[in-house]
Amino acid sequence: MPEPIRHTPVAPTHVRVLGPGDRIDAHRHDDHQIAYAGSGVVAVTTDAGTWCAPGTRAIWVPAGTVHSHRAYGHLEMYFVGLPADDNPLGLDEPTVLAVSPLLRELIIEYARGPKDAGPERSRLRAVLRDQLRASPQQPVRLPTPEDPRLAAVCALVHDHPAEPRTLAELGAATGVGERTLSRLFRAELGMTFPQWRTQSRLYHALRMLAEDTPVTVVAHRCGWSSTSAFIDVFRRFFGYTPGTHQRRP
Repeated sequence: MPEPIRHTPVAPTHVRVLGPGDRIDAHRHDDHQIAYAGSGVVAVTTDAGTWCAPGTRAIWVPAGTVHSHRAYGHLEMYFVGLPADDNPLGLDEPTVLAVSPLLRELIIEYARGPKDAGPERSRLRAVLRDQLRASPQQPVRLPTPEDPRLAAVCALVHDHPAEPRTLAELGAATGVGERTLSRLFRAELGMTFPQWRTQSRLYHALRMLAEDTPVTVVAHRCGWSSTSAFIDVFRRFFGYTPGTHQRRP
């Protein structure tokens, strides 16, 4: 019998330190919540998929969403809760958001600050909401398949990121036609097979970089044909190189 999902009505606004591999088990809030890792990488997982965010990204978790957290590297997690009727982004599903230097400082200050309802805190929250509205959404998401045929292929890809097998080869290994799998990727996950595999490889890459794995080793273990190819893809998704990512404080 599965354990009951923990229900914490009010999403806390606080700072929490997590070590490598630490988890926060599945739970839900009646409020919205922003999860931001000032260091390391945080992964938020729901039934729909996994969202992964380094220190230049935050994750928006809508009210009522059952979710869990996992830490990669040493994390100083900043959580900001917002009432269910206060949704400056108008989002009803988890989303990765770009975090500007100003938004970063606002999140950190709001999470660390006193929990009173004074005028200074109200002004800080108003500016934080304004910056959230202006924050670009980032497509750093690994959706979870429901169709068992697609799930089998995705598991092979995700469990063995270095393997370069084509969709036809994966289909042969699982007994499903290439055209059927291609249709399932688009219909169920909203992306092509190469797009999903890239997201899976980036997930592994962020995890390894948070563990201080050398960039050349990450490129090889995650299946890129060369280190330069990995750097190009990483820069396109995150706006900076893997080396710069590892040097961030």
